[in-house]
Amino acid sequence: MENNKATIETLNDLVQINNDRIKGYENAIKETKEGGNESDLISVFENKILESQQLKSTLTEEIQVLGGDEAQDTSISGTIHRTWLEVKAAFTGHSEKSILEECEFGEDAIKKAYQSAIDEENLPAYIRDILNDQKAIIDQSHDEIKALRDSVEQH
Repeated sequence: MENNKATIETLNDLVQINNDRIKGYENAIKETKEGGNESDLISVFENKILESQQLKSTLTEEIQVLGGDEAQDTSISGTIHRTWLEVKAAFTGHSEKSILEECEFGEDAIKKAYQSAIDEENLPAYIRDILNDQKAIIDQSHDEIKALRDSVEQH
């Protein structure tokens, strides 16, 4: 039972960082629009929001299977550092490059959170498999944001 409680807490931490990631990308969309950059970035950011909603849904199902409740906010204390939205309160200068830099910083944070969760000792193997699958998606997203940032630097 103690393992279930720890697993639920770990999964809730990941739900929360996904909530933070959603808010971060919502801010990025707002900043992109305010900066006058009605660009393809908005659809990329919208896709990242959808991605996190799907990841969160899977995590929530597992929390319920384990007998827990999904954390609803982003402020419950947990063992995993949630920093997606502490990504510097404001995006500097609203340039595509600065917005992408902040998004990449957030992607780094969620990658670390997933790795930290995967490294938890008493995590059931099937949960570790789910988290490894989700981390692969997160890694791919990070690489996509990084490539976008790099391409903006080239211009």
